[in-house]
Amino acid sequence: MSDVTPWSEVLELVRPATVETLYMVLMSTLVGVVGGLPLGVWLHLTSPVGLTPKPLLHRVLGAIVDVTRSIPFVVLLVVVGSLTRLLMGQAFGSSAAIVPLAIAAVPFFARLTSNALREVDSAIVEAAVTTGAGKFRIVWTVLLSEARAALVGAVGVTMLALIGYAAMAGAIAGGGLGATAILDGYNAYDDRVLYVSVVLLGILAWGMQLLTDWVTKLVDRRRAVTNV
Repeated sequence: MSDVTPWSEVLELVRPATVETLYMVLMSTLVGVVGGLPLGVWLHLTSPVGLTPKPLLHRVLGAIVDVTRSIPFVVLLVVVGSLTRLLMGQAFGSSAAIVPLAIAAVPFFARLTSNALREVDSAIVEAAVTTGAGKFRIVWTVLLSEARAALVGAVGVTMLALIGYAAMAGAIAGGGLGATAILDGYNAYDDRVLYVSVVLLGILAWGMQLLTDWVTKLVDRRRAVTNV
């Protein structure tokens, strides 16, 4: 059993690990939103209640999204190891972990986007259609605009999920607080490093939730109208 790490050294360990975790989560969230938003819009448009219903295409897209989402993240880490090595030059470290994190984030955010767009009042969409607005304009100025608060909330949910995934990535040297908790805490029998890492993960999740809740309130048109 190793000696307990002094507090000064604990801080030196967790400080860069916290930065790495933020880096992994924010970058993979960005990729998830960029890739998942159009995929989610496509899912909604081809659904039975969408502007261009295409049942077969919708079922295929939905199956791909749901099957990808159902893969346990630890398994996904192993499965995409070769792709990660091809893209990043290595299969370990915080930058390498972004690849599986992003792959997990895209279908996750796509499904949340599709669900958010489904909640938009159909009367508003029908009114836009009767004015002769094109599909792209309806998507941009009606669907995405009306669902913006829900979409911000979806970004927050995605970030929270990715914090947990990023911690799992530490199990195979993915970097960040997960790796610090496992390698320098659990494996080294150092409860101080382990618990500090876990607490910091919780604080990051809590902080991101507060931030997204605040932004959601800012962009929630319905709340703003109610308060007028």
